[in-house]
Amino acid sequence: RIRGTTSSDTMPVPLPRRPLARHIAALPRPRVAAAAVLRRYCSKLRDSRTYTPEMEIKREVSNVPCFRVMDEEGIVIKKDYEPKANTEILTKIYKTMCQLTVMDKIFYDAQRQGRISFHMQHTGEQAALIASAAALDRDDVVYTQYREAGVYLWRGFDIQQMSHQCYGNVHDLGKGRQMPIHYGSRASNVHTVSSPLGTQIPHAAGAAYALKLEGKANVAAAYFGDGAASEGDFHAALNFAATLEAPALFLCRNNGYAISTPTFEQYRGDGIVSRASGYGMHGVRVDGNDFLAVYDTVSESRKIALEHNAPILVEMMTYRGGHHSTSDDSTAYRSIDEIDDWDTNNNPITRARKYLEGLGAWDSDKEAEMQREYRKECIKCLTAAVGQKLPPISQLFTDVYDDLPWHLEEQQQHLEQHLKKYASKYPVDSYEKDENYTDPRYL
Repeated sequence: RIRGTTSSDTMPVPLPRRPLARHIAALPRPRVAAAAVLRRYCSKLRDSRTYTPEMEIKREVSNVPCFRVMDEEGIVIKKDYEPKANTEILTKIYKTMCQLTVMDKIFYDAQRQGRISFHMQHTGEQAALIASAAALDRDDVVYTQYREAGVYLWRGFDIQQMSHQCYGNVHDLGKGRQMPIHYGSRASNVHTVSSPLGTQIPHAAGAAYALKLEGKANVAAAYFGDGAASEGDFHAALNFAATLEAPALFLCRNNGYAISTPTFEQYRGDGIVSRASGYGMHGVRVDGNDFLAVYDTVSESRKIALEHNAPILVEMMTYRGGHHSTSDDSTAYRSIDEIDDWDTNNNPITRARKYLEGLGAWDSDKEAEMQREYRKECIKCLTAAVGQKLPPISQLFTDVYDDLPWHLEEQQQHLEQHLKKYASKYPVDSYEKDENYTDPRYL
């Protein structure tokens, strides 16, 4: 209800029993405007309803189709199809997919050898990640979950930087403060990974609204998995983006599993995209293993989001071909046959390669040379990251406050005194000295 005010304008009081028009006329001018908005809203709400004398309690059944361009053999389904990306871009997408796969294997082996502490593979989701990233603009603001290294690669965050981050050394942009694969890059316009699921989704909604207010022709994109869509942050983010009419792309990688929980145990609705209509949003489902379909879908979604200030939910149907992480053994909850069936019949890399070979843009010689170069590059990057000094101990206290508060100054002084007194008990020589350190973010 609309409320009047006391003389101090601080405590609400009930409306007197008088016509709404007379009460509105007595309100201060800003409240008159608010009341008018509310009246228009109520009128619009009444007009949008339909009434029936028949009661029906029902469960709506949704079956959103999945858009694809080519089949599992890399053959385009519609003969008159024209891709939105040219052959040069498509070839680069394919090569980046392969680069990510090579990196995954070497980093996974490095973790098993105890060289790094943690890694998450991207097997099966390469097309969903890299083709979608290719459809974005470099000035679009991107938020990721943790299985999006391919997005970083496409946007210029290279394997050397990833290697430094996994070792947490002096060249790590995050200064060793994050666990491995939690990348972030201001230069690439990708926000740093946050371990808790779903936190990045409302951030993207807010960033999209800010871009709209600033009049910028860019979107904010949030990547997340089907499991994260069960978090409350997912629902809050979609509702905010829809009501604020923010140009946000919510890019869901539905890979079939939330760690060990299959999707049929996560929800009873029609996947993730069916939730878009409940928030008054656009939504689309796409074959996430079809790099042509993913690129076209995200490209068109971005266009609509900007033209109509409309958030769009994109569900990319894919498959997590590897373990959830190096801390997981997926064969404990799914069969080897299931994994092999995907690898044989719906591998996104195989499908992309067959398509490019059909165009005459790729062949086995190029493939062999590319694989050799990527393997050599990855090993070189990991080797360069080994044995580097760690960031200065003083960096424990930076990058939160503009001016260091007194209690942190005290803590820093106590730590310095402690390390000076017991220097022989700590590997202080492993840390770079302050006078030799330059913040890698500003090099």
